[in-house]
Amino acid sequence: MTPQPVHHSLDYTELVVTDLAAATTFYTEAFGWSFVDYGPGYAGIASPSGDGSEVGGLLLADEPRPVGGPLVLLYSTDLDATMDAITAAGGTILQLPYEFPGGRRLHFADPSGNELGVWAAQ
Repeated sequence: MTPQPVHHSLDYTELVVTDLAAATTFYTEAFGWSFVDYGPGYAGIASPSGDGSEVGGLLLADEPRPVGGPLVLLYSTDLDATMDAITAAGGTILQLPYEFPGGRRLHFADPSGNELGVWAAQ
């Protein structure tokens, strides 16, 4: 049974990518994500809960989205290992890990140039 969305909550994150195959490969290799194939222009990001729901998607477009807007943050239990996985999968580290009041964080770009962050409690 797929959980029901919660009113006014963040529900889905969609990233615009310029190469869908490269993007799904990157996110699979770097983070172990699984995808639901909707054809040549879209891939849903399967929920890690395994309940059949989706937490987001990758939308194929000719041009990347303009810079700006909200920053998507992922969580990691090992920020250094995550940084290594990002670079091994073809991502670019934009900001090396730095300390903040909740732990450590880094920023990276995926193969389409989307900037995301990753944080860890330590």
